[in-house]
Amino acid sequence: MSGSTPDLPIVVLDALMPTAWRLVLNRRGSTVWEVNSPRGHYAVKLGHPIEATADWPAQPWTALAPAREGTVLLRLGHDRIAYGDWECGTWNFQPWYEGPDLHMLWEPCRRPGSSIEPHSGVALGCVEALAELHAKGWAHGDVQPAHFIIGPERTHLIDLALAQGGQVPEGYDFPYRGCLVHYEAPEISRSVLAIGKAEPTTAADVYALGASLLISATGWRAVEYPDDAPRPVQREAVASGRRRPVKAPGELGELIDAMLSHAPEDRPTIYEVGKALS
Repeated sequence: MSGSTPDLPIVVLDALMPTAWRLVLNRRGSTVWEVNSPRGHYAVKLGHPIEATADWPAQPWTALAPAREGTVLLRLGHDRIAYGDWECGTWNFQPWYEGPDLHMLWEPCRRPGSSIEPHSGVALGCVEALAELHAKGWAHGDVQPAHFIIGPERTHLIDLALAQGGQVPEGYDFPYRGCLVHYEAPEISRSVLAIGKAEPTTAADVYALGASLLISATGWRAVEYPDDAPRPVQREAVASGRRRPVKAPGELGELIDAMLSHAPEDRPTIYEVGKALS
């Protein structure tokens, strides 16, 4: 707990009056906090711009991401959401969801010599969470294992800062420049390489979910490239279709293979994936 040091902006402290808070994630351009308060249990996100370095370009959009996500969550009808500006960028708070993420939950499946198979019910929960978003006309744009929280009653899909599908206030919006390349569909990688940006789609989300299920179940990325390869090299590998054979067990393997089809039109929709798992 950081109760003695006001690491959270005053505006957030005034809104939530927290009794305890802890830093969960501190990465380039953002921090995430778990906060307990009389109002409830919250995740608080703070964004600030990334300045250019010798090997990393400036990324001013990271300062806008929390507020952009806040507007998306409100558009989708979520409650207990607030967002705004602070001295270094923007912030939001939203309900905290308890549970492991997909990669963490399936860790026993990846142990050497393990006979534990990934549970299709867990995969179905992830599919249902993504299908709910698609049904509202939105694409997530940043599907990855860490963004599926497997709760006791349902699976929650989080981190919607890059989602596309409705109007976002111009002051908080920014172009979509792809996501974590491990989960990026070939057409997204090609567009980012060609023009520096892309358009998130539901088909690209299906690819990303297939890649998420694969790496969580087996530990293997969908596409082979050196671990330390620069992002353009990674994207070239994805765009060219240099995909590993899928070795996930049973029917899940066949389904993931279809989800990872190179051409978007060859992939099942998220609803077809759900039907196959059901």
